[in-house]
Amino acid sequence: MRGFVIAAVWLTIVLVPGLAAAQEAEALRRELEQLRRQQEQAQKLIEALNERLKRLEAQPVPAPASPGPPPPAVAQPAPSAPAAPPSLIDLARPRQPFALYQPRGSGQLLFDMGVVGDFVGNITQNNVDQADGGTFPGRENRFFPREIEVSFFGQIDPYARGEVRIEAAEEFEDGTREIHLGLAEAHLTLLTLPWGTQAKLGFMRSRFGLLNQIHAHDLPQVDRPDVLVQFFGEEGLRESGVELTWVPPLPFYLEALVGVFNGDNEESFGRGSLKAPLVTGRLRTFFELNDSNAIQLGVSGATGETEDRRRNTVVGLDLKYKFTPEGWRHPLLTIAGEALYGNRLVEVFDDAGVGEERRRERFGWYAYAEVQPWQRWLGGVRYDNTQYPVEPGRQWAIEPYIAFMPSEFLRFRLGYKHTERSHPFAATSGQGSARIVDEFLFQASFILGAHPAHPF
Repeated sequence: MRGFVIAAVWLTIVLVPGLAAAQEAEALRRELEQLRRQQEQAQKLIEALNERLKRLEAQPVPAPASPGPPPPAVAQPAPSAPAAPPSLIDLARPRQPFALYQPRGSGQLLFDMGVVGDFVGNITQNNVDQADGGTFPGRENRFFPREIEVSFFGQIDPYARGEVRIEAAEEFEDGTREIHLGLAEAHLTLLTLPWGTQAKLGFMRSRFGLLNQIHAHDLPQVDRPDVLVQFFGEEGLRESGVELTWVPPLPFYLEALVGVFNGDNEESFGRGSLKAPLVTGRLRTFFELNDSNAIQLGVSGATGETEDRRRNTVVGLDLKYKFTPEGWRHPLLTIAGEALYGNRLVEVFDDAGVGEERRRERFGWYAYAEVQPWQRWLGGVRYDNTQYPVEPGRQWAIEPYIAFMPSEFLRFRLGYKHTERSHPFAATSGQGSARIVDEFLFQASFILGAHPAHPF
């Protein structure tokens, strides 16, 4: 009995795979035979059609019939009058946007959801740590969550779109580090207003310049450029109000934008009232030199009052160029830069405590170049040079970096940043110095769910 069991097991191990392979080979043989028969039938059909074509070509062409009376003239329709230009009522009538709204099936959400995690590490000198004078003040020599974001966005109906972002991050305020949870953005976009305009209203990142509207995890480098931090703060120009956008019917692309906001930004404005609102504007154009080269140009402006009711105006100019070889899915070379000029009134006090108004004209800029020879790897370098908006002095920095992207939803960056200031950094703790800063920066970010794409 034991020998019978051993023999049965041996037959199962040896013969069953052989039988399966034989069956698979027989199935493939039948498929090949069927394909061969179909090919023979197709060849016969082609030969029959060729024979018929030859017979038709060999037949003599019939002689033309003798001319008869001319056919009766067909009355030509009268030329139509040129179309009348649209009236004001036609322009003011809401229009149906195309490819913007799709009906959802049963069981589907009426909006998209996405989660973003962005973590940053920072290593620098002890004296910079004591002075809280690094790129991320108060978070030197730490690994911290810079931006944990939950987004809800989607089409409300064919005429409107909504977006809400809730954000948590480690921040440094009043000498302490805390995790803050708050509203990052919440706005409504009306897509079909009269004369081809659109309006965004709510709490938003103002579309000033090239990078202000970009969230931290989507920046081209680990940190935001120094000139933007000096002029608008670490959070950037984020305001409550309304932006109106218009793309005029021109032979080239041009986007015009104007915004009216409260003016809550503490770094450059701070009045926080619509009685003296912050007004922004932007013109942006885009054109392709050829199939591989494209350029975007923009000019921006913002004017409002500071907390002490003095006028401040900031003007910006930006440029971005991309070279994408034919057949590539990502750009090989990206070059971009932005320059800001500020003009504001400030009150200056002398040694006797007497104050007088003085005008501060300040300038700053940054530029970066990025090369991506492979889909998952890229490297670049950014240069910063900016004056301080109110205080005397300036600083410059250079930041080379590399990035590895296993997919479009996961990214790691490593950078080194060297900063030099013309004056010693005013430490909040009264200790340390941060006139010269050397930092190693690391970033890890991921995306879960949906995430809207950024233009160009």
